[in-house]
Amino acid sequence: MKFGRLPLDEAEGTILVHSTKAGGRRLKKGSVLSADDVAALRSAGVAEVTAARLEAGDIGEDAAARRVAEAAAGPGLAPGTAFTGRCNLFAEARGLVVFERERLDRCNLVDEAVTIATLAPYDLVEPRDLVATVKIIPLAVAEDTVTACAAIAAGPEPLLRIARLEPKSAGLIQTRLPGTKERVLDKTLETMRTRLAALGGTLAREVRCDHDADAVAAAIGEARAAGVDLVLVLGASATVDRRDVVPAAIDAAGGTVEHFGMPVDPGNLTLIARAGRVPILGLPGSARSPRIHGVDWVLRRICAGIPVGGRDLMLMGAGGLLKEIPQRPLPRAKASPPAQARPAPARPRIAALVLAAGRSRRMGKANKLLSEIGGEPMVARVVRAAVDSRAGPVVVVTGHEADKVRAALARHDVAFADNPDYAQGLSTSLAAGLAALAADIDGAVVCLGDMPRIDAGLIDRLIAAFAPGEGRTICVPTHAGKRGNPVLWARRYFAEIEAIAGDVGARHLIGEHEDAVCEVAVEDDAALTDIDTPAELATVRKSCAEP
Repeated sequence: MKFGRLPLDEAEGTILVHSTKAGGRRLKKGSVLSADDVAALRSAGVAEVTAARLEAGDIGEDAAARRVAEAAAGPGLAPGTAFTGRCNLFAEARGLVVFERERLDRCNLVDEAVTIATLAPYDLVEPRDLVATVKIIPLAVAEDTVTACAAIAAGPEPLLRIARLEPKSAGLIQTRLPGTKERVLDKTLETMRTRLAALGGTLAREVRCDHDADAVAAAIGEARAAGVDLVLVLGASATVDRRDVVPAAIDAAGGTVEHFGMPVDPGNLTLIARAGRVPILGLPGSARSPRIHGVDWVLRRICAGIPVGGRDLMLMGAGGLLKEIPQRPLPRAKASPPAQARPAPARPRIAALVLAAGRSRRMGKANKLLSEIGGEPMVARVVRAAVDSRAGPVVVVTGHEADKVRAALARHDVAFADNPDYAQGLSTSLAAGLAALAADIDGAVVCLGDMPRIDAGLIDRLIAAFAPGEGRTICVPTHAGKRGNPVLWARRYFAEIEAIAGDVGARHLIGEHEDAVCEVAVEDDAALTDIDTPAELATVRKSCAEP
């Protein structure tokens, strides 16, 4: 890749390195300069630009990021749309993040141009959570470098996968000593039931017996006979030796103690054993607390079908001081109710609003939104694009001929927001749609019901570009230097949009927040094409009918 200052005569087709203004046009970093862009720069008195030009054997940043991400993505993971050299991997199911640290390091050691960042191994994630990100540092990278990274990430098995949680049933055995209080055992029962439920499991049975090896061995036998997937033993007195009551009971019940002790606090005195195919966990008294515990790390793996042996426990020391992480912020001497655990970073929740309340006055008597294009109503084409995209939920704002619009969308999984004030203009539909969104929505793609050439791919590109942490909170498609629709707005702008009055949209707010705008260049003019007249409708019908 060539990089440096170029005279305008050599700039067409190069990649702009720094955002710049050309008269009334703002050219964003990463834009491929067209002939019109160069002309605009020349008219603005710009003589040269800092730009990059790909050479033979180079791959652009987005294509490179996507290729490495696709190679690394195993079961339960889906790559997002690549944008600005970044391609994220998102969880498709609830489960644990699984990968080989050594292979991840090998990928990151290939070249400084390619980086892969992940959550910690065995982190618990939910669907839609961000699990990993591939970032290409320069604007382009040598194909050989991408090939080497992709080969490491791809195989023989993909670098990353999600081990899905499986429903597990457990039996709990609690022992008593003279003076043991039943209410303590009752609270422990509820804590363990909650702990398992959080992993999709169930506490199928509980037995309370004397703190005696024979009694515990009999209880283990009963639990195994009942067909549970896992046995938990919590003694009234802590296990301090492999010859103590709980390990002795496991031996007597025909089991084998595989490992005693782990470098995780709380949880040091955890014991792992097995009787046939049934894992047995000997739990320390600290497991009675609902706070995060070493046993949670073990239970996660068991519930995800990941074998856990002595070596696995011995390698849990890095990060194993759980007292000092956000879930346990204070030393034991100053313990207080724990802070809420910080959730894994999640994919932003982006809703789609389809504005379909207008009266189509320039079309005559017909409601243009119900006009057929390619065999379906115009508004249905726009809604289908939104439904097929990564946006969700999809909310359709109705007003004029609301019943007919709803009927035209009957087969689509959408919600409706009625705008009784639709005659007062576009701003009222924006307000009605935003008011219908849940509080946990991070942003909304506002789609116009009369733009039938918009597709799911464009909406997904806007969502991929959305990155509040990097200052990209308004995402706008552009074609030939012109901004179009739909526009993705972060929640922070909802109040400003709802305050707009009259038959206008939110276009002026883009100019007021120019520093937050991310332009997404598109190849065709779909983002600029809306239907207002019969002639425009005829033109679009013809283009949609052609092969």
